[in-house]
Amino acid sequence: MCGRFVITSAPAALRQLFGYIEQPNFPPRYNVAPTQPIPVVLVENSTRHFRLMRWGLLPSWVKDPRGFTLLINARSETVLEKPAFKNAIRRRRGLIPADGYYEWKAEGGRKQPYFIHRADGTPLGFAALFETWAGPNGEELDTVAIVTAAASEDLAALHDRVPVTISPRDFERWLDSRGDEIDAILPLMTAPRIGEFAWHPVSTRVNRVANDDDQLLLPISAEEMAAETPKPKRAARKVEAGSADDGQGSLF
Repeated sequence: MCGRFVITSAPAALRQLFGYIEQPNFPPRYNVAPTQPIPVVLVENSTRHFRLMRWGLLPSWVKDPRGFTLLINARSETVLEKPAFKNAIRRRRGLIPADGYYEWKAEGGRKQPYFIHRADGTPLGFAALFETWAGPNGEELDTVAIVTAAASEDLAALHDRVPVTISPRDFERWLDSRGDEIDAILPLMTAPRIGEFAWHPVSTRVNRVANDDDQLLLPISAEEMAAETPKPKRAARKVEAGSADDGQGSLF
């Protein structure tokens, strides 16, 4: 799956790569999390645009979002049948600019975060589906989910799911939803090629959404990983009834 990602490229560089007409100026983000507004590239009237949408898709038919599961990912294998995604995959496809994402791997009884990025260091575009949810009082909320696929052999060492990334040569094909045919985009919903991505362990500081700085991307050593491992709590020494203990060995 994809539950946190990173946007560090300069706004001008992303605008040139994705070809939208707006000129947004935004700071780098090192720990983007669900429910936050994120950039989405889409096509309207044959022109690419930049929009901010809430990460966590809400289908238009949802009555009360408070009782609906937060849909941050859409599985490529079932996206054509799932009620939440089957309309969006045909008519509302977008791209999410990013420079990498985080994944957590269970190691030694703890979850170690890793930063995953293209091996050549270039930005990437997550395949995305979006919907506009309309509330009972006329309010509207643009929402989005990232499409995922089964991981390739190398990335499967970290997690069995990966975000689908669209190559710049296929941006137009993915974004073109003028017709109702989707055969052309089905081959795009696959995992990256083996060797296309690289990764390294990072600090568990990324676990806290409030931490959002460039230090999160730095590799950490085995010694630093061990230092971040929570130490087991020492059990309080039991005091036998009738002993002469003065109470200093008890919890209270």
